[in-house]
Amino acid sequence: QPGACKSRAMTHSSSTPSAGSGSDDVDVRVRPVAASVRELTKVYGKGEAAVRALDGVSLDLYEGEFTAVMGASGSGKSTLMHCCAALDNPDSGEIKIGETSLRGLGDKALTQLRRDQIGFVFQSFNLVPTLTAEENVALPMSIAGRKPDQAWWDTVIDTVGLRDRLRHKPNELSGGQQQRVAIARALASRPHVVFADEPTGNLDSSSGKEVLDLLRRSVDEYGQTIVMVTHDPVAAAYTDRVVFLADGRVVDELRRPTRESVLAAMARVTSGQG
Repeated sequence: QPGACKSRAMTHSSSTPSAGSGSDDVDVRVRPVAASVRELTKVYGKGEAAVRALDGVSLDLYEGEFTAVMGASGSGKSTLMHCCAALDNPDSGEIKIGETSLRGLGDKALTQLRRDQIGFVFQSFNLVPTLTAEENVALPMSIAGRKPDQAWWDTVIDTVGLRDRLRHKPNELSGGQQQRVAIARALASRPHVVFADEPTGNLDSSSGKEVLDLLRRSVDEYGQTIVMVTHDPVAAAYTDRVVFLADGRVVDELRRPTRESVLAAMARVTSGQG
């Protein structure tokens, strides 16, 4: 089932090598595809004011991997994530979550897919201030009229370290604790993919490290697929793979990133040499 633990040793061959500087350092063994986009385009505005946020993006996101998406402001990284998470619609192209194509899905089907197959972690936490931490974590399932699997619920709560904070409301929690509540909410339904948009952007370095450690652990121990937009090379170094966007296109990628290799790749992309 979605989110079920898979061994990190489980691998499959890939016919698509990595682009750019990462291609010499890529592990060609990859997991099954958790989500994919093909020839995705998105334009905001019209005429001379038109901005092509996505310009024919094609990308596979693999099961049980932690992927970072990076790029300068305006590169299209947040637009790509919002389209993949069914929070925005592309102008053309195809998005798949697992084997399910988003193309042609009605509002009801999209709502069900977002609820059951996709978890989302926002930079600003997006917790309901009048609900306790426990109620916030359970909210998507409560809306769906479903009860959480008790064993998985306990695993999630203990993984994020919130057992003694479940009765607290958001204003009684630190920023790091609020983001851990948001991550628990995203994980609780065992989604196929968790998308995280700058999840450490509003946190100090210590709380940010806690959140990144938690995301990394979710991948390593439970086989969760996580895709994170970030501008921070330190955050990107927690991931298995970094994909770089510029001008709405995928221009480079790295595997087994380090802070230094991410900085070097960012410099190449910025200078137009990626």
